[in-house]
Amino acid sequence: MIERINRLVAEVESLKAASLVEVEEIRLKYLSKKGLVSVLFDDFKSVPADTKREVGLLLNDLKNKAHQKIDELKSGFDQDETASLAKLDLTRPAENLQPGSRHPLSIVRKQIIDIFGRIGFTVADGPEIEDDWHNFSALNFTPDHPARDMQDTFFIATNPDILLRTHTSSVQIRTMETTKPPIRMIFPGRVFRNEAISARAHCIFHQVEGLYIDKNVSFADLKQTLMYFAKEMFGESTKIRLRPSYFPFTEPSGEMDVSCNICGGVGCNICKYTGWVEILGCGMVDPNALENCGIDSQTYTGFAFGMGIERITMLKYQIKDLRLFFENDVRFLKQFTGAF
Repeated sequence: MIERINRLVAEVESLKAASLVEVEEIRLKYLSKKGLVSVLFDDFKSVPADTKREVGLLLNDLKNKAHQKIDELKSGFDQDETASLAKLDLTRPAENLQPGSRHPLSIVRKQIIDIFGRIGFTVADGPEIEDDWHNFSALNFTPDHPARDMQDTFFIATNPDILLRTHTSSVQIRTMETTKPPIRMIFPGRVFRNEAISARAHCIFHQVEGLYIDKNVSFADLKQTLMYFAKEMFGESTKIRLRPSYFPFTEPSGEMDVSCNICGGVGCNICKYTGWVEILGCGMVDPNALENCGIDSQTYTGFAFGMGIERITMLKYQIKDLRLFFENDVRFLKQFTGAF
């Protein structure tokens, strides 16, 4: 970790900006809630005790240098620019498409959050740069587990323990480590896998995972929760079916299909003439995953599920090419409306 901090210090010291907008982008990159410096502070709790003091001093020094560098860059621009920048929100969706236009992934992400919010699920977030423990090991992936090969992972070359998260399950682990049951949360976010880019796959995509842990949670609770979600998202006439599957972190596990909303379950090319479309994986949280996070598996049980936002959006809007979500083509984007 010391090496990572030193590299970031050198990077911060060499920063330059041609405008105040670039200064703000630098601030977001390094000092926002999900910025590079914040991620290091999140990882600080896993630092060995014998180096904690040294690493802590270095981290504080890095944070101070980042603030100083941003102040230094701002000082190179006049006060009118500074005042106008204060009113600029770089996180807002584009407003110049047409009234109400939004990115379809943002619309569906909000709908998913709203649906689960109505039955008591809150939202949690976590870092996109993860370590092996939170992304794999705590989720019951042993070092030689074949399921690791199913997720073609982007590792950081200088440190094979650090990677771009392959699922938002890592946030589930972070939540279970720091929160006592009952836990009822969903975890939306961007994830990364080394996939060939095509109409059906991409190296970047978005997930929403859910976790409910309490006393006496059963598979029946999972089924009813997912049935409620499916009907709210796709319509009251939607049917679901659960098929046995396998995930290292849940047992029993299943895949959930919904009746095709294009053909009404009769069969079409979207559902491959089966009448069903797979939308998510789910299951009861494996006792090992609970124990790895300090939760007594004899007292508590829970369920988890995960879905791709792109998959839900493609079904909802009958989009046939996943690459359209990433091309920023105004002709595509201005077809969608949604309120935030």
